[in-house]
Amino acid sequence: VQLLESGGGLVQAGGSLRLSCAASGSTFNIKAMGWYRQAPGKQRELVAAITPGGVTIYYADSVKGRFTISRDNAKNTMYLQMNSLKPEDTAVYYCNAVPNMAYWGQGTQVTVSS
Repeated sequence: VQLLESGGGLVQAGGSLRLSCAASGSTFNIKAMGWYRQAPGKQRELVAAITPGGVTIYYADSVKGRFTISRDNAKNTMYLQMNSLKPEDTAVYYCNAVPNMAYWGQGTQVTVSS
């Protein structure tokens, strides 16, 4: 599976963004998938995860109630709707399987200004 993240950008605190993850390969539909993020100087962390069937199985405490993960298996695409963004959400966001594969895409930068 190859992964291409998009949808990041610069937004003011309180704003919203919708990230997309386009996956190639035939195994996307059978994998649990997740959104991860890595802020400067910090380790990469799992933010949200979803089962192959589209059931959400995890949100980090820091994003609960603000972020929504979803997927469209017909399009081999996963999404992350991010609302009420905070400066501490600033990071590079990646999609990957859960548990993650060794391969990582380039990610998409999200910058939230205060």
